[in-house]
Amino acid sequence: MARTGFRAFSLDYRLVPEHPFPAGADDALNAYRALLDSGEDPSAIAFAGDSRGGGHAVTACLAARDAGLPVPAAIVAFSPRARLHRDRKEHGHQGGHRPPLHPRVPAAIPAVHADLTGFPPILLQVGTNELLLDDSVRLAERARDADVDVILDITAGAPHVFQVFVGTLDEADQALGRAALFLTQHLAGKRAD
Repeated sequence: MARTGFRAFSLDYRLVPEHPFPAGADDALNAYRALLDSGEDPSAIAFAGDSRGGGHAVTACLAARDAGLPVPAAIVAFSPRARLHRDRKEHGHQGGHRPPLHPRVPAAIPAVHADLTGFPPILLQVGTNELLLDDSVRLAERARDADVDVILDITAGAPHVFQVFVGTLDEADQALGRAALFLTQHLAGKRAD
């Protein structure tokens, strides 16, 4: 991560519809377990992702906490997809074509049902011109309800995962600067050599 100097690992998690929930979140949890098993300090780890990856950052933290693992130091989610029940309509899976997602499974819909007690500080960044704005707003409310430090950073006029337009869109550069500051403030600081 050029702006922070921290090492970054990118996870190639399994994707829907071929691998329904919770496959991707399980992959994220397994990667985190591997980091912990290799001796990495959780206070030097942040979960970060965009869109579905942002949702997996939240669900992996839920799974880690529920498994009795230490939670990471922070979560950064850009336009997180935090209500996974949308998959059925978007991928043309109706009725009996796939196992139903249980609408009250907290990990499937963390923005609506998850108890985020014990979570690390969270930074949510989202634009106003996208369908997932409500996911971030509701997730921030869940975090506040659980006394979790959360920053909800809403950028007017910005599209879904606008941060990818770094160098082209001023708002993307500014958002990544805020994310880098957040990470620098919350991680115990293993910088890349």
